[in-house]
Amino acid sequence: MNRRDFFNKGLLGVAGAVSVAAVSRGALASVPEIVSKPDSSTAGPWSPGEAVPYRPVVTLNGWTLPYRVNDGVKEFHLVAEPVVREMAPGFSVNMWGYNGQSPGPTIEVVEGDRVRLFVTNRLPEPTSIHWHGQRLPNGMDGVSGLNQKPIGVGKTFVYEFEAKRAGTFMYHPHADEMTQMAMGMMGFWVTHPKAPAPAIPAVDRDYCFLLNAFDVEPGSKTPNINTMLDFNIWGFNSTVYPAISPLVASLGDRVRVRVGNLTMTNHPIHIHGIEFEVTGTDGGPVPPSARWPEVTTDIAVGQMRQIEFIADEPGDWAMHCHKSHHTMGAMGHDVSTLIGLNHQGLVGRIQKLVPDYMVMGERGMYDMKQMEMPLPLNTYPMMAGTGPYGPIGMGGMFTVLKVRENLAPDDYNDPGWYQQPPNTQAYEWKGQLPQAPQAQGADSGNAPVASVKKPGTQGSGGGHQGHH
Repeated sequence: MNRRDFFNKGLLGVAGAVSVAAVSRGALASVPEIVSKPDSSTAGPWSPGEAVPYRPVVTLNGWTLPYRVNDGVKEFHLVAEPVVREMAPGFSVNMWGYNGQSPGPTIEVVEGDRVRLFVTNRLPEPTSIHWHGQRLPNGMDGVSGLNQKPIGVGKTFVYEFEAKRAGTFMYHPHADEMTQMAMGMMGFWVTHPKAPAPAIPAVDRDYCFLLNAFDVEPGSKTPNINTMLDFNIWGFNSTVYPAISPLVASLGDRVRVRVGNLTMTNHPIHIHGIEFEVTGTDGGPVPPSARWPEVTTDIAVGQMRQIEFIADEPGDWAMHCHKSHHTMGAMGHDVSTLIGLNHQGLVGRIQKLVPDYMVMGERGMYDMKQMEMPLPLNTYPMMAGTGPYGPIGMGGMFTVLKVRENLAPDDYNDPGWYQQPPNTQAYEWKGQLPQAPQAQGADSGNAPVASVKKPGTQGSGGGHQGHH
């Protein structure tokens, strides 16, 4: 996709007010135009129009920020502002982000590039930007009060430095971080190697996304910024399944996936159907001698993990966080477990008082996959997604790796559901089953009775005498 196509396919250039007093003397008087994206779809790979020495990344449910070259310097313009993010159809959240979206656009440069970033603040409070993991002058590190004055409301600051090392990085505020990051202010940065590097081989497809967590009460629209751990909305790039785009690969492709975590907890990211290696962190590439095959990698808070694999098994393969609550939607965490509870004769009596009452949980929660119930407006369901064989019942941090034969190199369109070849799918057994012997004590009427004797109750003086 060239620069003209990029602008024509959904990115809007608008003028921005600039406080001249806040612009550094090293920057030019002319500020790059502001480019924003109006929706949460996945944009194709972006390049500046001429040949580039790298495979451009594709950001899941995101996009890459265009730049202009000014006297040999790549110039970008980021705008910190309130946004409304559609995390799934019918579910939108008030966030803070950059250039119309949260997370902000991915920034792509090449090792050794001189980069100039204009940052305009349209938030209701001061902000700054920290370039997480970058080697740069101390005054460009972005911690307000320590490295710089904060970017005031309506002001524009300029950051300028050399992209010194190839790798995957993030950007986020370092001013009122609790509020601004909880509201979604973050983005990805990719610096490609300027020359072939053994530890950073060429790939056929290069994906990236950030992990997100929000606490959005059912029926509301603005996250609770004071939540520390008890979040109820978990996403990839501020999107939740089934709205998260699939990762698409052609059979035999070498695929790189870059995942960054700026949430408040760790996330074990698991991919079905393949083995991968962790080939990089935000500290740089991992030497080949230090890698090992994996199917899950745990990404701690503030970390990035870059994984690579060969897509050599056709099919639709799940990719998700392996914390089970992170693959679900909003739920009440204080609901009692009702498995094994007999509701017989009780439901009708309850419905006289609460007509809409329905039984759930006595046999587990699988019924929630198929159950349709009225929800408050702007509420993401606890279980979502339907596949070719029925409800998937997953949500949040879940998507699908779709591997197909003979896809064009720049084809990132969803190829639809995979059709398994004959005799390669699990099926129902309809023959006789052997009689299983009943385990001893399985009859609750004959279950042994447990008894407890407190220490020291007989002949030891009672209480806890003799304990040390």
